[in-house]
Amino acid sequence: MLRYGVRAMLDPSSPVYVPVAARPALWRFLLGFARHCTPARWTRAMAALRPLNERAVDAFDELAAGGVEAATSAADPFLACFHGPAGQRSLLAELTELSELGQKIDFEALDGAEARSRNPALSEHVTAAVELHDQRFIDPPAFVAALARAVVERGGRLQEGCEVLDVRDEGDAVRVDTAGGSRRYDAVVLATGAWLPALARRFGIRVPVQAGRGYSFSVAADSPLPGPVYLPDQRVACTPLDGRLRIAGMMEFRGPDEPLDPRRVRAIVEAARPFFTSLGLDERRDEWVGSRPCTPDGLPIVGPTRAPRVFAAGGHGMWGVVLGPLTGSLTAEAITTGRVPDELRPLDPLR
Repeated sequence: MLRYGVRAMLDPSSPVYVPVAARPALWRFLLGFARHCTPARWTRAMAALRPLNERAVDAFDELAAGGVEAATSAADPFLACFHGPAGQRSLLAELTELSELGQKIDFEALDGAEARSRNPALSEHVTAAVELHDQRFIDPPAFVAALARAVVERGGRLQEGCEVLDVRDEGDAVRVDTAGGSRRYDAVVLATGAWLPALARRFGIRVPVQAGRGYSFSVAADSPLPGPVYLPDQRVACTPLDGRLRIAGMMEFRGPDEPLDPRRVRAIVEAARPFFTSLGLDERRDEWVGSRPCTPDGLPIVGPTRAPRVFAAGGHGMWGVVLGPLTGSLTAEAITTGRVPDELRPLDPLR
């Protein structure tokens, strides 16, 4: 991965992009990331994520049972597709290693014809694939809206479009200053994504958080796709969403507030084009860029900070949706009991 990143990061059309005129903070982040690109540290990170992965899907079911009216859909089939056998061999080796480390993964290798029989929208360009079983996917906007409704129905209050200017622990409460005034709370969770360091630094959090920006758009298909498709070599994910197909990709290391760069969208389009037979890739909607909060060691930042009433929940990289419900559950447990759950110890914000 490190060799791939060094080759790719200066190419504007590659799945990974770093601007030549990057800020010193970004180069420090990248050097920290490089130091963690060793087999030993990868194995340590996978061991830390395993107990979270084991409970991640159940956490979605717990929210649904508690009244969050947003379904998860079975990803059947969920195909990782390749042109040529090298990428398939690499993914199979990685999945096998993850299985040996205790991750629960059920998968099988397919040839191109078998992949097209499961998803007819795939083209002859697909010559190899891996089918992953027992996976799910969601409609993220609908899920977040359902979660918000559930909070309000239980007496919670949402303040939207409200910039938080400052957070201070005053001993018996935490004061939050916004443009609309100040309020005091029993506890505060800092969950501000790629902007986390701005508020978290005074509470002892020194783990860098860098925006790894991803781009997405939606397109029409001649017929509904039966399930998600991932293109590992191109780093492109394609997910059925509200009758269309959402295509997402790219890891662009720039500031979270910088505008959308159309070149990244075009790069994703050209990367995905050969793999499908009938997508309206030139008639796109919903072009969007969002900032994944990435950490140098690949682990989230979740748990108590130096201030006993202030907690952090961020740094999930590409796994914020997957681990979001469980992160909320474990953070709530830490707040209400005063005890850090074992699953959160490797994610210590003060590490």
